[in-house]
Formats: sequence, structure tokens, C-alpha cells
Amino acid sequence: MADNKSKTMSTEEAGRKGGEATARNHDKEFYEEIGQKGGEATAKNHDKEFYQEIGQKGGEATAKNHDKEFYQEIGQKGGEATAKNHDKDFYQEIGQKGGEATAKNHDKDFYQEIGEKGGEATAKNHDKDFYQEIGEKGGEARSRQNND
Repeated sequence: MADNKSKTMSTEEAGRKGGEATARNHDKEFYEEIGQKGGEATAKNHDKEFYQEIGQKGGEATAKNHDKEFYQEIGQKGGEATAKNHDKDFYQEIGQKGGEATAKNHDKDFYQEIGEKGGEATAKNHDKDFYQEIGEKGGEARSRQNND
């Protein structure tokens, strides 16, 4: 009598074979469609807190697995992609929104503290020539504003 255990496949093997067969039989649009349907179904069944929680968990897991260079690289790629798709008005709008949101959440002491930290960091990284150059640029800009 033959041993049936040797002829049965594991759940892992069955899943792999099924995935391979599905991949052979469907194109990119199929996966986009089922992904969109899945996203819509998930959105109907979960609230904002659910997404905050899974986002936080994902962020923590990613932070454990990646270093500073990883974040610099993806930040640069994201910035470049965003720059291709948006104009100056977009950046002014999001900058204004960010500034307004920050102003609602912070007081004068916060701005004094970050200004002081920024000034100290800038002073460590720049010399007298840097300050002369930005001073000239600022003076020229102010002069143009006054003449307009």
C-alpha cells in the first residue's frame, strides 16, 4: 500500500503553486483591480484609529530595519517625484498649511527655542563669509521691496 503522506503537499507548497498559477494567468490590471477592491472593503470596515495603529506599527518595524541613509534616499526620491508633479503654488500652499498648523500648536517660547537651536547649528557650520553673503542678499531684497 502506498504512503499517502508522501503524496500530500504542505499548505506552504500549495500556496506557492497557487500563487504561481495565478501570476501566470493574470496581468497587472487584475492585481490593481483586486487591490483597489480590497482597499475599499478595508476602508469600509475600519476607522481612523485602525489606520493610525497599523501605520505606527509599520513605522516602528521599518525604523528597526533601516538606517539614516535609507530614509535620506527614500526622502530624496519622494521629493524628486513630488517636484515633477507639482508647481510653486503647491509648495506655497502646503507650506502655509504647515505653518498655520504649527502656529496653532506652539507658543512664542517654542519658536524662540527652535530659532536659537537653528542659529547655533548654523553658526557651527558656517563662517564669516557665509553671513556676509546672506546679509548682502537680504539687503538687496529689502532694497528691491522698498523701491517697488
